[in-house]
Amino acid sequence: MATKLTVPISEEQIRALKVGDQVLLSGVIFTGRDAAHKYMVESFIKGPCPDSEKKLYDMLKKELAGSVIYHCGPVVKKRPDGKYDFVAAGPTTSIREEPYQADVIGHFGVRGVIGKGGMREKTLEGCRRHGAVYLHAIGGAATLIAETVKEVVDVYKLDFGVPEAFWKIRVVDFPCVVTMDTHGQSLHDRVEAESKRKLEALLAR
Repeated sequence: MATKLTVPISEEQIRALKVGDQVLLSGVIFTGRDAAHKYMVESFIKGPCPDSEKKLYDMLKKELAGSVIYHCGPVVKKRPDGKYDFVAAGPTTSIREEPYQADVIGHFGVRGVIGKGGMREKTLEGCRRHGAVYLHAIGGAATLIAETVKEVVDVYKLDFGVPEAFWKIRVVDFPCVVTMDTHGQSLHDRVEAESKRKLEALLAR
């Protein structure tokens, strides 16, 4: 049975999850890929925030606390009224965010990251320390996932390009699975270790 989580999510709720748990996520979350993560680290975490970006920083600092970042480069459609709809919203490969993710989780109080393919030791340790999980979304289900996006609330840094911008979206019952938890467990590590074991066995024949 899936666990229903609604943003803002508490640290207690996140630490109760374990790898393999199914989750239905609802609330306001943000998309963010390579450019967004690099930007957050370089502009907000490592260096002094530029005056021109202070408003965006304050918004992200408030809205990301207890929320989730989705590694997604959506396909969007602009409506006649100027608002946007998500046409497709499949997950993108998460490993490209590995250099940045733990810092972003810790600085902004993010409780979850959604993507595909999993992440590595730095992010796993960041999840353990700060109380966050990695949530695996179904690859190849971009249209189905887009149906859970009920509203595009806003978009920021559209100058990065549509796939790389921060899209602020409201989702209802977004389906995903915990594959990295706060207890140091990673299904991705298990799969990799098992694959390596089987490969070594084949080569030894």
